[in-house]
Amino acid sequence: MTLELLQAEWSAPAGVQSAFSLRVGGTSPPPWDSLNVGVHVGDDLDAVARNRHRLCEALALPSQPWWLDQVHGTTVATFEQPPSSAEAAATAVHPVADAAVTRAAGVVLAIQVADCLPVLLTDDQGSVLGAAHAGWRGLAAGVIERTVEAMGVPGSKLRAWLGPSIGPAFFEVGPEVREAFLAAGDSTGAFAPNPQGRWQCDLPALARARLQRLNVTRIAGGDWCTAADPVRFFSHRRDQRTGRMAALLWRC
Repeated sequence: MTLELLQAEWSAPAGVQSAFSLRVGGTSPPPWDSLNVGVHVGDDLDAVARNRHRLCEALALPSQPWWLDQVHGTTVATFEQPPSSAEAAATAVHPVADAAVTRAAGVVLAIQVADCLPVLLTDDQGSVLGAAHAGWRGLAAGVIERTVEAMGVPGSKLRAWLGPSIGPAFFEVGPEVREAFLAAGDSTGAFAPNPQGRWQCDLPALARARLQRLNVTRIAGGDWCTAADPVRFFSHRRDQRTGRMAALLWRC
């Protein structure tokens, strides 16, 4: 089966490249079928390594990506050179972080998701890139703010792309989630009450609001729901045991 990709459509400057992997075209068996790039979900590591290799070849990446051990936090890793073969391997101990920044050409940033929101950022010149893993915990705690801070560029000079994530029709949360965002100054507009006495949460809307508060106004994407499309997307909320996709960002 041919590997399939979602090309990010945004106003990134010349030389800045980005893509999002779909679940089609890999070697993993169910329930990780088939292009799973996550090493922490129970899949065979050899299959993950093959899938990552296929993805790198399909995109003709300039180097192996920096894969992260994501923990729903706000730590930002800065990379100024590509990983070694050992550091990029599926069996490697990856850096513990939920966002990454680079100022070096040829360094590929990778964010893994299966409902959480990947956020890609670049400045107007394409001289600094940032990528963040924005699940609700990291988003509420400030992972986007920490990423922009690490990039060292005013928000007015940044452009952002929001990748696929779980949509509000499928993302039911309890009052503690809503309260965490309201306590951080977010609007009630991203939460709609449901008949169960809980809330439907609009994760992309929350991310857009956070970006706009940082003066990032050129924001694209955020229109795909992972839970609604089992053919193209992995979804942890929908399937529990499943694979991971990757949002990738680099510059030539």
